[in-house]
Amino acid sequence: MELRQLRYFLAVAEERNLTRAADLVGIRPTSLSQQIIALERELGAALFVRTAAGMSVTPAGLRLVPHAQAAVDATRRAQRAVRESHAPRVAVTPGAPPQFAAAIWQAAGDPVAEITDMQTAEQLSALRAGTLDAGVLLLPADLAGLEHAIVADVELGVVVADGHRLAQQQALRWTDLEGSALLWFARSAAPGYHDAVRESWTRAGWQPAAIRESSPRRALFTAELGFGGDVLALRPAWDVRPGDGLSWIPFAAEAARIRYALVWNTADSAAARYREIAADLACAVPPQAHPVPPRGQDARRSAELESDRVAP
Repeated sequence: MELRQLRYFLAVAEERNLTRAADLVGIRPTSLSQQIIALERELGAALFVRTAAGMSVTPAGLRLVPHAQAAVDATRRAQRAVRESHAPRVAVTPGAPPQFAAAIWQAAGDPVAEITDMQTAEQLSALRAGTLDAGVLLLPADLAGLEHAIVADVELGVVVADGHRLAQQQALRWTDLEGSALLWFARSAAPGYHDAVRESWTRAGWQPAAIRESSPRRALFTAELGFGGDVLALRPAWDVRPGDGLSWIPFAAEAARIRYALVWNTADSAAARYREIAADLACAVPPQAHPVPPRGQDARRSAELESDRVAP
């Protein structure tokens, strides 16, 4: 098993599309397909279900994801350990728009030591310890002694599998989610954001039937939703893409929001540069597009929800 195969596997698992993944890793789709097939043969298990709509991660593939990510991360740390460079070290929290990493590379230019995945809470500790120069993390957070610039601020919606009972709704109230389980993340990853969204649904009178701890990585929660059952996720619209088999439904009112910020140490001499990078990141945020209302939607229900949306 080669490291590059694990990197290719993670790209396909994230993008769920061979062509997009090939563009991400910089090889031809046919070469990427051959590498994935070789990895599956070596492991003796199918890692993806291949359909006309794209690539779906199998249960075996889901089990491989954390191990592959750990191997790739360990290699990057080893490279950094032997690199004699003062290039900035930047982190991006898992689940952030995939365009952010590319935008940082382009805006920062050479040299950038590394862009790595790191949860919000871990970033804050690393920033204050001086082992990280800047990071894209979730708000709200304790930013005492740190500078920041907001790079994304969008509403959260409900993400469900296309066959879910709510998938054809034009908009939802929190109470419409009654009886559904929620895919959510461990509070330790981003306590401020975790508590803020939880307060939103509690204030609105909703309590999930169950809370299943899930990774913020798009490929993993997409696969979990696809397994069926009355389960949903709270995500921004950009996390649903054509061919995913998922629907994104906005809230009619009282929508919670997700905010990302680029954060750096106040004593950093490159503060002006980070503000420029933050401006570029804000331009890279995918558009927040609402779905087209489904055909056959009950007109009275639509009118009620629209009334909720414009009410003060």
